[in-house]
Amino acid sequence: MKLYGYWRSSAAYRVRIALNLKGLDWENVPVHLVQDGGQHLAPDYAALNPQKLVPTLVDGDRRLTQSLAILEYLDEVHPAPALLPADADGRARVRALAQAVACDIHPIDNLRVLNYLAGPLEVDKAGRDAWYVHWVREGFAAIESLLAGHPATGDFCHGGAPTQADCCLVPQVYNARRFEVDLAPYPAIRRIEAACLALPAFDAARPEKQPDAA
Repeated sequence: MKLYGYWRSSAAYRVRIALNLKGLDWENVPVHLVQDGGQHLAPDYAALNPQKLVPTLVDGDRRLTQSLAILEYLDEVHPAPALLPADADGRARVRALAQAVACDIHPIDNLRVLNYLAGPLEVDKAGRDAWYVHWVREGFAAIESLLAGHPATGDFCHGGAPTQADCCLVPQVYNARRFEVDLAPYPAIRRIEAACLALPAFDAARPEKQPDAA
């Protein structure tokens, strides 16, 4: 099993966490998003992933893209430990929390969006940083509300074991720290992040511990 990703990509980070939680053997194949004009834009990688995005997971003759789809695949092919609760209500809640990050925060704050703001739109660094911080604050305020005081929230986003939601939340918090977002207003998010990072599977997936970390 090979994971094509970039050490600081939050989408690849999600998949690393999931692979580690499931105890799977996998090979990290770096695809640098900055070097060589962006290695994800090279023809050989574009042939592997026509979206020219990371991550891509290759499992035998299967080629999988989109991090949430990969998490679902891993849960179906390697069901233990499960990343989704057994009940329909729980699964819906976990998916909603995961998508609050992966669909509503990450897509408008990722590298290609920031590069477009800097390039064709000529937005300066202060403006780009303000854009990033605004959307993280909007998303985190909603997620904090969904987590804080909810009876299903436990040590982790849902109950006493990590789920898809935690796989998505922790990388987004990492990115927020990079951009110096004030996390004080989000105590539930910070508490859950700490619980996750205390686990070896999350710790080993940290960006700075990847072989291509620069």
